[in-house]
Amino acid sequence: MRCPSCGSEKDRVVDSRSSSDGLAVRRRRECQGCNKRFTSYERIEETPRMVVKKDMRREPFNRAKVLDGIMTACQKRRISVERMESIVDEVERRLREEFDQEVPSGFIGEVVIEHLRKLDSVAYVRFASVYQEFADVTEFLNELTRLVGKERKPDVQS
Repeated sequence: MRCPSCGSEKDRVVDSRSSSDGLAVRRRRECQGCNKRFTSYERIEETPRMVVKKDMRREPFNRAKVLDGIMTACQKRRISVERMESIVDEVERRLREEFDQEVPSGFIGEVVIEHLRKLDSVAYVRFASVYQEFADVTEFLNELTRLVGKERKPDVQS
């Protein structure tokens, strides 16, 4: 394993743990060259699921691409990378459970939206605006109005 800081290939494993779903091993490593610590993940290699895009193109499921979209939506929000990775873990779990070979890209987006809606309203709106391809400001405002209406309902009842 190459150190992301200095490039040295000499490291030692400081801690190993199974992920919550039991499908990966998380390893904390310490570089023998610069003494910095970093994390690696060991996963079982499976036949990749193919994502069917809106235009019917197919591409292999890419965990990093999903995580990147979530990280963009969560920029400058107080959401840990661990929490974002757990959303991607949930996407992967649902893919394995519900699809054998091909998965519509819309399914992935819906699972992410479902989790971001519960986690952080700003990240949710950011992701939804790109994923749902709001055509104009009116659609964006309609979604915000619907979201604000849902958030205020509990206050009215109490």
